[in-house]
Amino acid sequence: MENALMNLSKVKSKAPSLLVLGVAVALSLSGCSTVSRLNPLKGKNAEDSAVASQGKRISIVAFDQQLQPSKSLKGVGYYLPAPAAVDNWPVAGGPGVVVENAAAASDFRVAWSKGIGARSKGVTEVLAQPVSDGKTIYVMDGEARVSAFDVNSGAQVWSVDLNPRLKRDKTGFGGGLALSDGKLYVTSGYRFIKALDASTGAQLWEKAVDTQLHAAPTVDATHVFASDVDNQIFAFDKSTGEMVWTYQAMAEPARLLKTSAPIVANDVVYAPFSSGELVALSAATGDPVWSQTLAQSTRTNAMSQIRDISGRPVLAGGVVFAASHSGVFQAMDVRTGNPKWKVDVDSINTPWVAGDVVFIISLQGELVCISRESGQVYWIKDLNEGIQKTKKGFFGLGREKKVGKIPLWSGPVLASNRLVIVNSEGEAVAFDPKSGERKETIKLGGAAFITPIVVGDKLFVVTDDAKLVAIR
Repeated sequence: MENALMNLSKVKSKAPSLLVLGVAVALSLSGCSTVSRLNPLKGKNAEDSAVASQGKRISIVAFDQQLQPSKSLKGVGYYLPAPAAVDNWPVAGGPGVVVENAAAASDFRVAWSKGIGARSKGVTEVLAQPVSDGKTIYVMDGEARVSAFDVNSGAQVWSVDLNPRLKRDKTGFGGGLALSDGKLYVTSGYRFIKALDASTGAQLWEKAVDTQLHAAPTVDATHVFASDVDNQIFAFDKSTGEMVWTYQAMAEPARLLKTSAPIVANDVVYAPFSSGELVALSAATGDPVWSQTLAQSTRTNAMSQIRDISGRPVLAGGVVFAASHSGVFQAMDVRTGNPKWKVDVDSINTPWVAGDVVFIISLQGELVCISRESGQVYWIKDLNEGIQKTKKGFFGLGREKKVGKIPLWSGPVLASNRLVIVNSEGEAVAFDPKSGERKETIKLGGAAFITPIVVGDKLFVVTDDAKLVAIR
């Protein structure tokens, strides 16, 4: 057991690739039953006993804060903008121009579905959000195969296998995609960043790195920015791939596999890290501009020590919005980093800003509507409402036991006046953005853990079994 705890461990819940735990967290949990479900670099014989089976959830997070709607906002309405077109989605986490209510998926029906390659199955994980230039949508499977599909028809344009087949990196999942000026930039857990011709998939340049790149890249006029598993962010020259600068944040022995891409605006890079740090850096030099730590710990919950900012921060109206796994959702001034407000919400999702409010999904499966200006809560919707979470013993007697199949949720996206969220039950569900009331549900054909993107009149979802689903 001691040797096992010295290795990185993977917790497999109903959401594959949710957590990687290091020795610090493993030791802090050694007195609870969760430790027996940790999976320290398992051998083949250990897999069945160490990993939760598909269809069951390992509950590891139960924060003690109790978020409540603000009494002063009861009965108070708020503004949401009219739907507007989204022409492209060039980087993971956001369109080229911020659109608060996308004019897409008005019918809320599946238009088509296409296989993209290797599904999630232990040593492979589908983690990359698609990107699109408006005509073509680009995806990456669980083994670094990148493919391009026509947005309207779903016809495959090209596909290229980027897996280097190295014995060293048999589990090189992760990474992502970014588009800029006709080039597709690819990061990978196989320790490389590449530039491809977006129209053909032909390689333009490649740069090897020493560590795995689990986050998608982002770009500005001259650089490509990417973060690694050791909390470093790199700036590469867009034309040549040469490294321009690096920045090292606080190292963390425990982190989530789901990793967020940085954002860049006005020559500043806003980089989230697993330490809970959100650091604003000069895009030209990597020098820090400001830094905030979105972290809090509780004596009753060891999992609050996982501080990752796994949902991509959002920049809107001179404010940066970001949430951490450890229970801090914060709005900060874009120039100084000074907090405007803070709410006790633990999340691994990207918030969605629209009109007077911002929407976010907590780890407990709550959809929360928050005032963009004050941080006060308008309403909270339990997305798992009505789902049995415990059951009695024989004849209804004895201790209550937890039951599996509690859905995990990813999103939201506001499209055609619907808050669209996908879940681990293979559903895309539409909710009323004014009340949180559940409206419509469609089947995706597979579990979904990646937030949909919007391109033109469609939403696109990549499922865990490596399907690209278009919703019209």
